[in-house]
Amino acid sequence: MIRILQIISALVIPALVSAHGFVQQVTIDGTVYNGNNLNIETPAPSIIRLVSTNSPVKGATNPAMNCGQDAQFASLVGNANPGSQVQVLWVGGTDGSSNWPHDTGPLMHYMAMCEGSCSTYNSTNAEWFKISELGLESNGNTWYQATLNSRAPASVTIPSTLAPGEYLLRSEIISLQLAMTEGGAEFYPACIQLNVGGDQTQGPTSSEECTFPGCYSDTDPGILTPNIYNPPIEYTFPGPPVVSFANANSSASTPSSISTGSASISPSVGSYTTASSPSATPTATSITQCMVRARSTSEDAVKRDSRTKRSHKRRLARSH
Repeated sequence: MIRILQIISALVIPALVSAHGFVQQVTIDGTVYNGNNLNIETPAPSIIRLVSTNSPVKGATNPAMNCGQDAQFASLVGNANPGSQVQVLWVGGTDGSSNWPHDTGPLMHYMAMCEGSCSTYNSTNAEWFKISELGLESNGNTWYQATLNSRAPASVTIPSTLAPGEYLLRSEIISLQLAMTEGGAEFYPACIQLNVGGDQTQGPTSSEECTFPGCYSDTDPGILTPNIYNPPIEYTFPGPPVVSFANANSSASTPSSISTGSASISPSVGSYTTASSPSATPTATSITQCMVRARSTSEDAVKRDSRTKRSHKRRLARSH
């Protein structure tokens, strides 16, 4: 019996690891900023706050909702301007060799102004405002998140009238394949450090801001989704609305493909500050590890997706 469990663990655990992901690269107006793979001993300078695991954050009140699991300050701050196009590359596994594995749920982007340099800013009490949200495509069945399966980036536009300063850009995926029951939603937040130039003047109102945790609850309509696989899908985005000054240019951004290659690219950096590496967000004390499907990243996996979804339903029915 013990031997059987060992064999099962050897097969299942690597598959589960490959079925999650993280942000590996960010491109701002064509300038590429590489991140670090997970579990690396000596991270390279980056604008992306490195997380400790590719596993999802579970529970809307989890402290890791802020910038991800055990997120560390990044030492660099990338240059951007009002109207800049930012492309966030989400990948699967721990080394970026796999594509993003999930395809159900929204893509959202938030920003928060840093007090001082973002390279040393503790974002625990940051006031976040939403600049973009993407859910279902016009066909009403396919989620924009599915475009990440082919290594397309999540694209977002910095609001064209945003006041200058250093900001955190929070890219978030919510995977809903297990969200038919409370607590099943999988959150993937990641924070990117930006220096926004220009001479614009707009910022959010207090009613457009919220904190993480605090923006969501586990029973929000867009997080608890018992009918997620029962079309027609009617989806309500969680959190505050997109800020009024971003509606014109941010919410409808459609992801586009980029070529990432495998070569290391040295980014052009607008601000460089060497920072120590304490955790930028408090450590969650008990993170529930979800058992999700291990999905191949080949093109064949897309064809198997409908069968996988039905399999999820049957497994959930047996476990509850």
